[in-house]
Amino acid sequence: QTPAGRIEKNPALYNDLSKSHQALVRTGKIENGMTPGAVYLAWGNADSKSEGEVKGERFERWNYIGLAPVYNEGFYSGFGYGYRDYGRRGRGRYSTPYFGHSMYVDYVPYRAAWVDFANNRVKAWQRGR
Repeated sequence: QTPAGRIEKNPALYNDLSKSHQALVRTGKIENGMTPGAVYLAWGNADSKSEGEVKGERFERWNYIGLAPVYNEGFYSGFGYGYRDYGRRGRGRYSTPYFGHSMYVDYVPYRAAWVDFANNRVKAWQRGR
């Protein structure tokens, strides 16, 4: 879902934001000082959340997962079976070998972005390009 779709479903959450945060949310951007609600509107639900502590300060981290394509190639082979009419000798089973080369794509998950919150505000964040 897009930021516009999340805003449409959560107008009260959007209207509670400052004008500058509303402008960022509409374009899918975040900055330090935003609330978790603003980050949700801009980036959507986190794929995972964790909490921790650094130098006596508690924080919550939201992780966003992306999928990277990995292109692979392979070889396949086997036998196909069928029946053939041999005229006066009747019908008989035969086999035909087959083989080939194929390309396929797998998708590998990676951490595409994260946001750290301290005191219910964005303290740090990172997103790939």
